[in-house]
Amino acid sequence: MTGRDYFRPLVQCGPARPDHALELAGGWGWFSEVEVLRRGASARIIPAQDLPAEAAGRLTTPRPQVAMMTMDRPRVMGILNTTPDSFSDGGVHAAEQDAVRAGLQMQEAGVDLLDIGGESTRPGAETVAVDEEIRRTAPVIESLRASGADCAISIDTRKATVAESAMRAGADLVNDVSGLTYDDALAPFCAARSLPVCVMHAQGDPETMQQDPRYDDVLLDVFDYLAGRIDTLEAQGIPRSRIIADPGIGFGKTLDHNLTLLARLSLFHDLGVPILLGASRKRFIGTIGNAPQADHRAPGSIAVALAGLAHGIQILRVHDVPQTIQAIALWRAAMAGRQA
Repeated sequence: MTGRDYFRPLVQCGPARPDHALELAGGWGWFSEVEVLRRGASARIIPAQDLPAEAAGRLTTPRPQVAMMTMDRPRVMGILNTTPDSFSDGGVHAAEQDAVRAGLQMQEAGVDLLDIGGESTRPGAETVAVDEEIRRTAPVIESLRASGADCAISIDTRKATVAESAMRAGADLVNDVSGLTYDDALAPFCAARSLPVCVMHAQGDPETMQQDPRYDDVLLDVFDYLAGRIDTLEAQGIPRSRIIADPGIGFGKTLDHNLTLLARLSLFHDLGVPILLGASRKRFIGTIGNAPQADHRAPGSIAVALAGLAHGIQILRVHDVPQTIQAIALWRAAMAGRQA
């Protein structure tokens, strides 16, 4: 992949949009210039009109609806961990009734998607047995549906059997931190059931990923990995229209790696799929923001989320749902000069 160009739209979101500017992925952003990146070469800026036709198509084509969500406005995925040991909220929602109550509160706040996870993926976490992961997640999903939750629900898992139980309980989407590489049965299952998937980049697994992560070029290495996974999944029967990509902030990445990805996040639109940003309460936010306790990192998490929106990122995965939704509403109004 050393000789190829990568195209990063220089996204803007304000009201003074030039006639020649191109709309980004059918969303709220637009761009009139593009940063061209290449391994071993200096970046250069070109007018958007000079984009190759194929690249222009990837950047401008409106993203299709995924799991009941259109991608023309920012979407919020609420984190609902039913684990005893997640890095930020382990144990808070381990009991079914507590998880259901929290999920319904997120829906009332306006969340678009609930992400139910029964296996911690914090650095150093150990693998959870399939039966235990199902016990933690499927009853919560079933109870949420029985209690009137009608937003989209994703199952945060690496395992096909867990995903199948979650789908039977009422989940709509599979969110896999391993990029559907951990369990060979998961991609065929999702293809057979026409399920959308979120494919994340991680270097290593949760037990080892933060020991000594290294890259030749973290931005382009992560991009190439996701592009390769999307191609592979398409070959396995999951169309690009049902794929979301996540660069995996904090998964096998140092603070500097994370900041490099965040600074040029709009590159990932060149994948031609919706992009998810999951930086909520991550360690680097605590380090930069002087917040050692994970549950004190809402302001920093919201700052990173809004920076993601400025790059045109379609989905934000967050812990602090009402606060983030309020911040998005004000950000959109301030950027547009009117209430959205």
